[in-house]
Amino acid sequence: MEDNKNLILDIKDLVIHYETDDGVVEAVNGIDIQLEHGKTLGLVGETGSGKTTTALSILRLVPDPPGVIKNGSILLDGKDILNMPQKELEAIRGNTVSMIFQDPMTSLNPVLTVGDQIAEVIKLHDKISEKEAEQRAGDMLEVVGIPRERFGEYPHQFSGGMKQRVVIAMALACNPKLLLADEPTTALDVTIQAQVLETMKDLRKKFGSAMIMITHDLGIIAEVCDEVSVVYAGQIVEHGTLEDIFNHTMHPYTEGLFGSLPNIEDRKARLQPIPGLMPDPTNLPKGCPFSPRCKYCTEACKKDRPEKKWASDTHYVRCVRYEEPGFSIERSEQ
Repeated sequence: MEDNKNLILDIKDLVIHYETDDGVVEAVNGIDIQLEHGKTLGLVGETGSGKTTTALSILRLVPDPPGVIKNGSILLDGKDILNMPQKELEAIRGNTVSMIFQDPMTSLNPVLTVGDQIAEVIKLHDKISEKEAEQRAGDMLEVVGIPRERFGEYPHQFSGGMKQRVVIAMALACNPKLLLADEPTTALDVTIQAQVLETMKDLRKKFGSAMIMITHDLGIIAEVCDEVSVVYAGQIVEHGTLEDIFNHTMHPYTEGLFGSLPNIEDRKARLQPIPGLMPDPTNLPKGCPFSPRCKYCTEACKKDRPEKKWASDTHYVRCVRYEEPGFSIERSEQ
C-alpha cells in the first residue's frame, strides 16, 4: 500500500530464527515495516516478542550463530542491508543508522572519558582532525544538556540519566538518518525518563532523523510516535497511525495492552492484565499465536495464521474475526 513513498526503511517479510540445541526459536515471523524519512514508528509488545531482534537485523547485528535470517529483505535508504559487504556495513552503522540501547552502562566504556568516546564515533566516520572531533564531541554534549566542561570525566562520574544522554549524544554524533531506540528509558526513574524523552524529541526535530522507538510502554508511544506497530510472537498484529491504534483499536492483544494500563481518572478501576503468557517461540500455536489468551477466540482462530486485513489506508490488523460482518472488540473509544 505504501510502495511509492519516500522511505528510509523498507522491511519485507522478515523471518529470523535462533537455531539452538533445544530447538528452533522462531523470533521474527514475517515482519513488514515501512518508515518514511523523519517519521517515528513505535514498536510495542511484551518482552520476547521479537522487537529487539528486528532492530538488530537493521544493523545486521543479529548474533550468528545462533541467529539466522531465513527470509525477507531490508532496504535502508535504498540499500540492501542483507547482501551488503562488511566494509560498507561498518560505514553505515553510526552514519546512516544508529542505535541507543536499553542500558547505558553496557554501551559506554568505563576506562575512556565520555568526550573521547563521542569523539571516536565522529572520527570513525568523518575524516577530520583530532581537535575538530573533540570540538564536535563537546558540541554534542551541550546539545543533550551536559556542560562541555565534563568532556574529560568518566562514565562512573555520571548518573543513570546523564549516562543515557551521553549515549544519545554518541548515537546522534554523525547525524544519522535513522535512529533505533531500544527501550532507551527503561533503566531510568520517571522524572528523568521524561527529560530524556523530551531531549530525544527536540533532537529529532533538529536533526530530522527518522526513529524506531522500541518499548512496552504505551505512554511513551503516545508522547513520541507518529505510527505504531503492535508486535506479538514475532508478527505485527496491528499497525496504524497513533490515532488508529489509540482510538480505533482493532486487535484483541492491543486491547489487552490498554487494559493493563492504570486509569488516571478512576483510581479504583482494576487493571485487567492479559491472561496467560506469550507462547513458547520454539513451539508456536498453529493458528493465530494470540488465540490461547484471547477471549474472542473461535475454532477458526486456531486453524490458520491470520492475514493482514486493511481497515483503512493506514490501519491493518491480523485477526480472522474481522472476516465476520459487524465484529468489533469491546474497547471503548477514548
